[in-house]
Amino acid sequence: MTIQAPQKTPHDMSLTSAKDSSPPALDFIRDDAPEPGSVTQISEGIYWLRMPLPMAGLNHINLWILKDGDGWAIIDTGIGSRDSKKIWESALKSVPAGRPVTKVICTHLHPDHTGLAGWLCRKYDAPLYMTRGEYFLCRLMAADTGNPAPRHALKFYERAGFTEPQIELYKQRFGGFGKAITPMPEGYTRIEDGQAVSINGEDWTILVGSGHSPEHACLYNAARNICMTGDQLLPNISSNVSVWPTEPEGNPMQDWIDSCYMLRLRLPEDVLVCPAHGIPFRGAYKRLDKLIEHHEKALARLYDFCKTPKLSTEVYSCLFRREINDGNRIMAVGESIAHLACLIKRGKMTRRINDAGQFTYKSVAPERLAG
Repeated sequence: MTIQAPQKTPHDMSLTSAKDSSPPALDFIRDDAPEPGSVTQISEGIYWLRMPLPMAGLNHINLWILKDGDGWAIIDTGIGSRDSKKIWESALKSVPAGRPVTKVICTHLHPDHTGLAGWLCRKYDAPLYMTRGEYFLCRLMAADTGNPAPRHALKFYERAGFTEPQIELYKQRFGGFGKAITPMPEGYTRIEDGQAVSINGEDWTILVGSGHSPEHACLYNAARNICMTGDQLLPNISSNVSVWPTEPEGNPMQDWIDSCYMLRLRLPEDVLVCPAHGIPFRGAYKRLDKLIEHHEKALARLYDFCKTPKLSTEVYSCLFRREINDGNRIMAVGESIAHLACLIKRGKMTRRINDAGQFTYKSVAPERLAG
């Protein structure tokens, strides 16, 4: 496998599910995506591995290989599959000297980011770096593999408005998380917001966001003006922001919006953003502003839509462009509830239980809103 020199690519096909205008013009470093499995140098000692994903909608993840003394620090790992392992083995031979791995850093818990963390850590005797919330929730979700769906989760989706066949399908699919990751290391090195992680003698500051996941770590190198943003800042899709049965009364949508404002304050406008999906780009403020606007508009539409009581499963047409089906229903209802919960916390929505034991949501009349 050869190293591709940097070129110039439009962003990948938009996968956003919410009604939104096209993203603003951003300054991408390439005009087309590298080949799956290829390794591209984007800066001295920093390499981009484009790892394929076995998904129709989201077909790749960007992983990062950074020179670290006599070895390599890896940021995110890809899904836990034989094909991904083979790509990693080839990629680590293609980067200069094929040195061993010094540390594995996962931005957050999702399987396309943590899937091979355990395998890489064991293979190269490397420590795992994660935030506490991401590490322990990952371990918790992996432990569900093979177990029946718990009653509290079934109740969550029943109250959301799922039909009996939809509940049965959820039961059948429950516990799939652990099948997509290799066993996680039993211990880890905690990273926290504001901490500087040294990689090859350079400081990479941890910026922790929330909403897409509980404690998502971005890594910012001020000297190079580069930030590895994982799923916290993507160029042309909006990350899923959902309420899940593990935290049914959470408000991840407000967390997400607040995190967008946080990144706008702590990153320079011309930072090179290296996202987990899509092409590295400059124009962070434009994109962050667009993400904030995108969700605020969705919240405004939802407020207008719920003048009469609605189930969370009845608001899809207000929020999503794509057809909701068995493949995306869990994420769709989770994101619907996230928007509804945000409006409740803002005092603009009420929630009641109807005679069928389901949650219904109704907008607060304008005249009753606090001034």
